[in-house]
Amino acid sequence: MLDREEDILKAAEDWKSAGHGVALATVVETWGSAPRPAGSSLVINDDGTFLGSVSGGCVEGAVVTEALDVIESGAPKLLEFGVADETAWKVGLSCGGTIRVFVEKVG
Repeated sequence: MLDREEDILKAAEDWKSAGHGVALATVVETWGSAPRPAGSSLVINDDGTFLGSVSGGCVEGAVVTEALDVIESGAPKLLEFGVADETAWKVGLSCGGTIRVFVEKVG
């Protein structure tokens, strides 16, 4: 998995140059036992291919789904996953943490 910032940004640039719609998802806040620190990123293209990580778990699937909506609409989203959310176990946050992920379309 490529998750160094320069690899993620290079993939975004390459996909954009190839004509793909692209979104960038970034962990902007964590609380408790979060799997990835703030600043962790995931880049997604319009066919659902992604690189990087925002959780190391199933949150990625939910973020990719939301990112596809962001690519289509152009409207950014702030997503929150955590223990207070009834889907926490389903998305892989059984460790007791909360994360907020900002998803934006790459211009």
